[in-house]
Amino acid sequence: MSLPVVAIVGRPNVGKSTLLNALIKRRLSIEDPMPGTTRDRVSARVPLEGQLVELVDTGGIVERDNDPLAKEVQKQVDLALVAADVIVFVVDVRTGLNPFDEAIAVRLRRTDKPIILVANKVDTPGFRVGIPDFYKLGLGDPLGVSAKQKVDVDVLRERIVAALPRHADADTIPTLNLAIVGRRNVGKSTLVNFLAHEERVIVSEIPGTTRDAVDVRFERDGKVYVAIDTAGLRKRARVDSTIEKYTRIRTDQSIRRADVVLFLVDASETLSIVDKHLAHDIELAGKPVVIVVNKWDLAVAKKVRTGNYVEYMNKVFPGIAYAPVSFISAKKGTNIWSALELAEQLHIQAGTKVPTSAINEVLQRAQNERTAPSPGGRIPRLYYGTQKGTHPPKIIVFVNYPEAFTMDYRRYLIGKVRQNLPFKEVPVFLELRGRTEGTDQEHATPKRTSKREKKA
Repeated sequence: MSLPVVAIVGRPNVGKSTLLNALIKRRLSIEDPMPGTTRDRVSARVPLEGQLVELVDTGGIVERDNDPLAKEVQKQVDLALVAADVIVFVVDVRTGLNPFDEAIAVRLRRTDKPIILVANKVDTPGFRVGIPDFYKLGLGDPLGVSAKQKVDVDVLRERIVAALPRHADADTIPTLNLAIVGRRNVGKSTLVNFLAHEERVIVSEIPGTTRDAVDVRFERDGKVYVAIDTAGLRKRARVDSTIEKYTRIRTDQSIRRADVVLFLVDASETLSIVDKHLAHDIELAGKPVVIVVNKWDLAVAKKVRTGNYVEYMNKVFPGIAYAPVSFISAKKGTNIWSALELAEQLHIQAGTKVPTSAINEVLQRAQNERTAPSPGGRIPRLYYGTQKGTHPPKIIVFVNYPEAFTMDYRRYLIGKVRQNLPFKEVPVFLELRGRTEGTDQEHATPKRTSKREKKA
């Protein structure tokens, strides 16, 4: 069974996103005074009073709007209401009872689902005098809260739990968390909807449609995954709003909490400076990455060959040239499951632990094949190495003078490690330590005994 779903709804700018963040005790939804900031369904699985539930933030309900994007937002609200077991209807005590609040209340009563009426923005006791006005909505006792000040949010948690149906707590830990990143309009949301088998996020030709990082759970072959749809990015110099700054931060956070990154690029367009920046961010985060070339059907129509395209990408993204490449069409659903299988393989690679003896054999051979340069007259020497971590693999190598090893030689060693050990397509961290810095005597190179010492 799925988890019980709690949908947070209301007209624009009543504080729904702030309330979601207060309930889960972290900042997930973007909070901004501009109406219409939230567009997709932003969800989080959290324990409330010991019961695991899925909280869903929605876009503001509007009465009539001819904007096609606004219609898509309302469609997402409708889907949230259908899926909800409990509805939290948020109104604004500062602006008072609004005719549109009354229209929404009529609509919600038709759902025949438990409804909790929340009068938000009771930031000071003086605003409590306006709470009784909302009894006119016919939805029972309005609960006055301040999502911003965290006032009576705990009471709301208790009311939600009391209204929940008795679901079996059957949530499972995801096999993989996949961050889906890319610049604007490369097809991220289309890919997420294909994986989820539903219109989980809004797909639009309008740049910047997705703003939040939206977690979407899906299942395949008995395994549970989370696809994190992120906002499309553009040049940093053109980021001209608070919302866009939030979205960039959300994308960075999504990369860091992912097990594997699906980095989407558009085969129908030239790789851009934004693509380069994203590749660099993924490299710095040390995350396994599948480079997913979307809209490949358009490139094939122009007789572009896969080998030539991979060579082109390796020149543009030298820092992640080790990453596997998957050519897909998210719109047509072509080759998407192969990309998912690649992600699973990378996760296994990143979690592999290799024996110390195998590492030292690779390091010794690398040193024999190419001696490290000796700046300042000091000859750099490798003593031994051992693996100290996974996800990503971390190799610690004990040496005589860490500072004497050039960056070029360090990259050479990482290349040899990746080439000869089962880390061929994932990032590898190599840390050089001086022999006296916490030397592990169990693996230390034995010191040879001289004839003079033997005689003594």
